[in-house]
Amino acid sequence: MRPEVKSFFHNDTWTITHVVRDPDGKSCAVIDPVLDFDFRSGRSNTTAADEIIAWLRQQKLDVEWLLETHAHADHLSAAPYFKDQVGGRTAIGARITEVQAIFKALFNAEPEFSADGSQFDHLFEDGESFKIGAMEATAWQTPGHTPACMTYLAGDSAFVGDTVFMPDSGSARTDFPGGDAATLYRSIKRILSLPAETGLYLCHDYGPGGREFAWLTSVAEQRRQNSHVRDGVSEEEFTRLRAERDAGLRVPKLLLPSVQVNMRAGHIPPPEANGVSYLKLPLNAI
Repeated sequence: MRPEVKSFFHNDTWTITHVVRDPDGKSCAVIDPVLDFDFRSGRSNTTAADEIIAWLRQQKLDVEWLLETHAHADHLSAAPYFKDQVGGRTAIGARITEVQAIFKALFNAEPEFSADGSQFDHLFEDGESFKIGAMEATAWQTPGHTPACMTYLAGDSAFVGDTVFMPDSGSARTDFPGGDAATLYRSIKRILSLPAETGLYLCHDYGPGGREFAWLTSVAEQRRQNSHVRDGVSEEEFTRLRAERDAGLRVPKLLLPSVQVNMRAGHIPPPEANGVSYLKLPLNAI
């Protein structure tokens, strides 16, 4: 079965939000929704989210799931806003608890914050089956970029988050807390063991060299052409390449605000005594 997929590109963060629809009905899942955020002013808005919500309403779709592929470090999740506007259950991989424990300590989160994943409606175990309408889907844990990274399989398509990018961009960085290049290599190889014609929908694209933005590739194309992990590249070669590349990468601009929100399933930290919520900036800590 081939799901119907509508993808929305977010220019500010180069993120793609995918709406995955049961081809035989009106049920759908929204994968990796984005909240607009201006770092300079500390203000958020829902412009990008509202565009998708308007389309969902125009199509009269029933949102069953709001799926996160991982706790993003480059954008804030709009999942709570979607849930309020159009419904759906928020979900992520069960290993989000490891990410929460790491960043609860880094940000010295309030004592009431529980690193147990309870902020989400559902935590997927590896290999767990679920449905989008009548369409069968499966959740795979594909860690390496972060411990909690997930790939969602639906019909002949896979939504791979930040495991791989388009072939000319290679793979995700692994230098965030809990990341590991060897683990990412094995996760990518698991994805690339799917049938050659499987469509791979990506979470990001950066248009290297000025090419048009793209977010759909295939197992066959990745195995032939991926610049980091095509067929014939060993785990040792890959881990060496990732270590060299990661050493030269800057910390993403929105890492600190994003993780504080995304580890809470997209909710901002609770307001303090003056009624204002704050995002922390830990000094000399990462």
